[in-house]
Amino acid sequence: MAAPLTPDQLDELKRFITPTVSNAIELFGVRKRTEGFMLPGIECRFPDLGVMVGYAVTATCRAWGPGEASVDTAAYYDHVLAQPGPRVLVAQDLDDVPIGALVGEVNSSVHRALGCVGHVTNGGVRDLDECRSIGFHLFSGCVQVAHAYVHLEGFGHPVHVAGATVHPGDLIHADKHGVCLVPHEVAPRLAEACRAMEDAERPLVTLARSPDFTPQRFVDAQVEFRKRMAELQERYGK
Repeated sequence: MAAPLTPDQLDELKRFITPTVSNAIELFGVRKRTEGFMLPGIECRFPDLGVMVGYAVTATCRAWGPGEASVDTAAYYDHVLAQPGPRVLVAQDLDDVPIGALVGEVNSSVHRALGCVGHVTNGGVRDLDECRSIGFHLFSGCVQVAHAYVHLEGFGHPVHVAGATVHPGDLIHADKHGVCLVPHEVAPRLAEACRAMEDAERPLVTLARSPDFTPQRFVDAQVEFRKRMAELQERYGK
């Protein structure tokens, strides 16, 4: 894994919405445009909390039946603390139909104390008001009443959530639009690329909202936009 971003670099990434980040990653040409983000089904529970940026700690869980005490809680906490901060708990719910929430008031408080800023899961979450009150972001497949027999089945391994594979230490950028994974090799220059992307798109938006708009003028502006995008891909691409 590459060196973690500095607090200033992380704060700079939080200034951009996740769709802009996703667009800017495309400039680097490091992955297909159909990869690196979670598919529909993962909902941001607290859009008003804005952008969440952090490094993944990973776990798997089940809740339909009592689990064996095979996971050492202290070792799990060590795994959490071993990842760079800020941290995001990414948990794959292994049940066919989620029935118990891993994170509610207690676990959000514990993980916040461990340096986590939020939680992403294909399963459920609960105690929404309590989690919101401490600024703990939740992205989940559903909201649930019970914790049932929820327990960790493992941690520290790649997990699969909503079409994305997440490894421990992966950099996550998420907001009300969804969850995106940031490749480590592009992370140091990503904020710069986001600004360039916004600058390239701005003339199109300005013209479309202007009384001077005509279809032909917009077609001409699109030609210039494509030229600008080609220049940016040359600057940031491999």
